[in-house]
Amino acid sequence: MGIIKAVAGAVGGGLADSWLEVLEADNMGGTTLMASGVKVRKDKRSSNTKGTDNIVSNGSVIHVYPNQMMILTDNGRIVDYSAEEGTYEVYLSSAPSMFNGELKDAVKETFGRIKYGGTPSSAQHVFFINLQEIKGIKFGTVNPINYFDNFYNAELFLRCHGTYSIKITDPLKFYTECCPRNADRVEVNDIFTQYRSEFLMALQSAINKMAQDGKRISFAMSQTPDLAKHLNDSLDEEWHNTRGFEIVSVAITNLDYDEDSKKLINMRNKGAMLSDPTIREGFVQGSVAAGLEAAGSNTAGAGQAYMAMGMGMQNMGAVSGFSATNAQQMAAQQQAAPAAAANGWNCSCGTVNTGKFCSQCGSPKPAPAGSWKCSCGAENTGKFCSECGSPKPSADWTCQCGATNTGKFCSQCGAKRPE
Repeated sequence: MGIIKAVAGAVGGGLADSWLEVLEADNMGGTTLMASGVKVRKDKRSSNTKGTDNIVSNGSVIHVYPNQMMILTDNGRIVDYSAEEGTYEVYLSSAPSMFNGELKDAVKETFGRIKYGGTPSSAQHVFFINLQEIKGIKFGTVNPINYFDNFYNAELFLRCHGTYSIKITDPLKFYTECCPRNADRVEVNDIFTQYRSEFLMALQSAINKMAQDGKRISFAMSQTPDLAKHLNDSLDEEWHNTRGFEIVSVAITNLDYDEDSKKLINMRNKGAMLSDPTIREGFVQGSVAAGLEAAGSNTAGAGQAYMAMGMGMQNMGAVSGFSATNAQQMAAQQQAAPAAAANGWNCSCGTVNTGKFCSQCGSPKPAPAGSWKCSCGAENTGKFCSECGSPKPSADWTCQCGATNTGKFCSQCGAKRPE
């Protein structure tokens, strides 16, 4: 039992209308994974004498449209298939033709394991697998996912929501492993309840992998390509090799911290800012001004307002102590700046650096005063080259004309200084 290609590229044409009984896929929406074949025309002269709808009889014609794979079954077992667009005629006495289309040879290998080897019965059906990318499959974490952030040196937790898309890459495997028996149609929500749980487990593994790679949690939204790759790596064997579909893309629409993580991050950020004495002093002065303003606006009357302001002024001694501490630390920072410059070098843009190039503008480190360049290319300040040991060339040299010079050319005759 098998199919024979009758007309290539003439699906829906006048030539295809010459057959008695024609089947094609039932309506396929954007979330349809599998649909049964339905008759678009039924003739009284058809060899299907039992009168059962959608039973494929000898001589029936099947239309296969782009991005579809047609599967011909006998009592639930696959006997032939086609992933090539065209019109096919069914012959119960024909051997399988297996039109592979653009699918990989692995599909033929799958067919070799599940093909039907018995005598054709009276229950032949045709099914169509959607080969388009199935988009918009929603996901969301029920419980926050833990994420150790090296920047904060803390275990944080986040919630993640978004969508992902899949593509059926081995339709035969998908039909045998994922489609419920006797089902005429399979939609995403019919079978992806289980797979969504597996996806979330892989998502947690992928996010933990990002943490191991040292990526900051705040950069996670920009890491969706890496996230999709991690998910593919995690689910490849489980989904592609055993179920015939794989993830194409992942889109994160919302990534947010839980409340405890938000409080921790805000506390750490505030602490980091207040560790700067300049910012801390501004915070102290602003708090004092706000306190005095609140005291002066006392609604109990002018006397109470003056009393509140007086009490506030009495506490200014403690505030002055805070400011004095801040001033000492700011002075220490200013004193430490020249020391840092002494250990490094000052760029013309004002940045203090320790490397060979400015970290702010990229300018090269200037050569130190009194340095000289050896013939090997090394810059030196001593009497001998630190790279090859050659002695520092004498500052004075005598030209052949008898003149003594210090530059690269003779001041008398213009001859170049010998190397």
